[in-house]
Amino acid sequence: MRPAVVIATGVATLLLATGAWWGWTRLAADDAATADRTWVTPERRKVGATVLATGILRTRVGGEVRVGAQLSGIVEKLNVVVGSKISKGDVIATIDARPLKARLAQARAQIAVAEQELKRAEVELARSERLDQQRLVARSDVEDKSLAVSEARARLEKARRDAAVVETDLNYAVIQSPITGTVASVTTQEGETVAASFNAPTFATIIEDGALELIALVDETDIGNVAVGNPVSFTVESFPALEFAGRVERIAPKGTIISGVVNFEVMISIESPVEQLKPDMTTNVSIRTAERETLVLPSAAIQKDDSGRYVWVEKGGELQRRTVTVGARDAGITEIREGVVAGDRVLLSPLPATAREAS
Repeated sequence: MRPAVVIATGVATLLLATGAWWGWTRLAADDAATADRTWVTPERRKVGATVLATGILRTRVGGEVRVGAQLSGIVEKLNVVVGSKISKGDVIATIDARPLKARLAQARAQIAVAEQELKRAEVELARSERLDQQRLVARSDVEDKSLAVSEARARLEKARRDAAVVETDLNYAVIQSPITGTVASVTTQEGETVAASFNAPTFATIIEDGALELIALVDETDIGNVAVGNPVSFTVESFPALEFAGRVERIAPKGTIISGVVNFEVMISIESPVEQLKPDMTTNVSIRTAERETLVLPSAAIQKDDSGRYVWVEKGGELQRRTVTVGARDAGITEIREGVVAGDRVLLSPLPATAREAS
């Protein structure tokens, strides 16, 4: 045999062996990948029908209090700044009380004078009554002394009431917080003179802890499905991973036209802790209006790219990409409105390389 023929035969044998080895390893890899795959089948389950809307957080009525002064004077001490946490009864500010204390001392002195005048009038009345019994004075004199006693008593009562008014004003010199909350603004500083008139000057604005409500704008096409008591979930842009809960409290009877679209304000009471929420935050709202039976898949099986949402379905032993239309989402499952049927085997994991690149 010629050397060239021997070499050609050896090369051909080597190529055949290499091709057989590559094919065997590829088949083994495919079998291993197939064995590691997790499949799911669509199932029918009850899910909540929802209405989606946008909203805004705001302070509920009565949750924001403007604390002012009922008394004119110089601000002697201011104990709060913006952001201060304050409890009900804490002292916000004090007004210089020296003029009031002087007035109170004067009022109490007037009470003492009126008491002495009453005693004198009572003594003179008693003397006149004794002389009247002896018929030594005219009856009119006794009547005059009796009137003098009544006038003295009236002057004493007025003096006491004047003193009570000053004492009340003295209490107004100490300004206390009527609620527990956070100081949102301070409009007066130490040393300033405040003049109480018909409109009491504001010292600070306090927002009560937890005094937030959610106002959602629901389109007129959806408002018919919303009812008082519907459960609500919502997120805010600041904390997109957190979900907060609430409940529909009331629905506005009149719509609001925004950019030619009629919306109705739906007030939602918040049931979750609100420490991370602040007034004027925007929200994405989901109102659960009813429950219905529908076809669902685990949310992890549904992929998304620029062309839309899709799943991988087994068809004839091969993976087939299939576009789906989704609906409501609830606790890790997603409603499938179109694209798969109840007998399909849908790939849950691992995803094909093209799916991982797309996602």
